Amino acid sequence: MSLFSTFFLAFSMSSDAFVASLSKGAALAERPSMRDALRTGLIFGIVETLTPLLGWTLGLSMAQYVTAWDHWIAFGLLSLLGAHMIHEGMQSENAEDKPRRSPSSFLRLVVTALATSIDALVIGITLAFMDANIFWTSLAIGTATLLMTTLGVMLGRVINTMIGKRAEILGGLALCGIGTSILIDHLGLLA
Repeated sequence: MSLFSTFFLAFSMSSDAFVASLSKGAALAERPSMRDALRTGLIFGIVETLTPLLGWTLGLSMAQYVTAWDHWIAFGLLSLLGAHMIHEGMQSENAEDKPRRSPSSFLRLVVTALATSIDALVIGITLAFMDANIFWTSLAIGTATLLMTTLGVMLGRVINTMIGKRAEILGGLALCGIGTSILIDHLGLLA
């Protein structure tokens, strides 16, 4: 695989994580520090580095089982996370006094990162049958994801300051949209 192809693949794989991180940043109650944004970027980047490696190790024997369900898993996880964010965003102003779990809690970040990286798992399976260096490709995907996700968290907070509480609703809709897009793409409904 050429350097250009690897670069293009890496940033393509990071696009859904970027959108998810925009919604995470938009849902934060206060401006995220660079440390918080990097923490999110690292979690997403590590997951996006490991999933192609995992997919590559699964190889041909498991490909038919993984690809048969990957889109449903991603759709389900992203839709649940999105619906929860929409619900949180629609809470009345009085609900603001209630303590809320942070949209940047470790568990939520890992679940979101896993949901957005299922396509990278499938790419890893595909790369097992191509002339590609899986380690450099996985590292490129993880690095691109780290950069894009860190940027997404910071930009998401800017969006929140412009549109307020509706940012969390829009973020939830974005996650649902990503899940639906993955499902439609894998089912070939628009082909």
